[in-house]
Amino acid sequence: MKLGSIILILLVVACITIAGLQVYRFLHTSPDLSGSERIVNIPRGASLSKISQVLETEGVITDRHKFLIVAKFYTAGHPIKAGEYKLSTSMLPLEVLETLKKGKILFYPVTIPEGYTLRQIADLLDNLHLANKERFLKLASDADMIKAVGVAADSLEGYLFPDTYYLDKTMSEEAIIKKMVARFWEIFDESLQNRTQALGFSYHQVVTLASIIEKETGVEEERKLVSAVYHNRLKKKELLQSDPTVIYAIKDFDGNLTREDLKLDSPYNTYRYAGLPPGPIANPGKASLLAALYPADVDYLYFVSKNDGTHEFSLDLKQHNAAVKKYQLNGGAKNNKRSAGDN
Repeated sequence: MKLGSIILILLVVACITIAGLQVYRFLHTSPDLSGSERIVNIPRGASLSKISQVLETEGVITDRHKFLIVAKFYTAGHPIKAGEYKLSTSMLPLEVLETLKKGKILFYPVTIPEGYTLRQIADLLDNLHLANKERFLKLASDADMIKAVGVAADSLEGYLFPDTYYLDKTMSEEAIIKKMVARFWEIFDESLQNRTQALGFSYHQVVTLASIIEKETGVEEERKLVSAVYHNRLKKKELLQSDPTVIYAIKDFDGNLTREDLKLDSPYNTYRYAGLPPGPIANPGKASLLAALYPADVDYLYFVSKNDGTHEFSLDLKQHNAAVKKYQLNGGAKNNKRSAGDN
């Protein structure tokens, strides 16, 4: 073999060796032993080259070129999932790659309180930067979207089940809505659907009634009593006279329901229009759904707030007027609070 060829081979071997040593050192050295946490966002559809650049910019790796070489082999056949990752500058490159390869993205726990309206849910998600409020609201009233999640209504108000969800920042508004409605159908299962049919109600009517119960009381033992009042009134074809339904129809409600408000010409004004309103006024929890389906076996037709979170229930107007006088007309009411059956 000629001397020139030997020298060339030795140079190539030397280069490979040096490169190998550099990669080895790279893989076994973290950018910062003290460790500084980084929340790194991997964009949807980002290439390995782009990901390497992002990681270097965030200080999670020291050399994007070396990282890219290793990543091509390490993640072969395993596309990296978009999303936010909690990484540290003390992590070794292979630890970073393992986190990315397994798709260990950050999930945010979001609790949707019982009784929140569709708009309140949209505001909450928007404030947490997990959804765009306007797009969320638009999708929640989109006919194709509503049909896709199996709901027979004009809006998904009432069907976004209150619960704690774990969401990530790559989830679309559509995905979040589907997740919430899927949870509703898990709760409103076959047994509850059968009970609905046995009562002669539609699913939508039950959810609507449950939403009213949800807004009327937060006291567990009162839910079925409130339900009984409305079931009894529906059977007698009496006006429901529910404050929360009127409030739902008032834009920018200031917290003080007046007699003038009760004149509002809206199908949600149950002081003017008989029967249930057109749809839910909030998103009820399981307890209110069960109360709507299993009312207490009582003959109550009225209830009024005691101003301590509980209510006084009455069988007839005479009893009710006495309760109103006791709790509302003698200085007990602080905000003109009314309840079912007030005149």
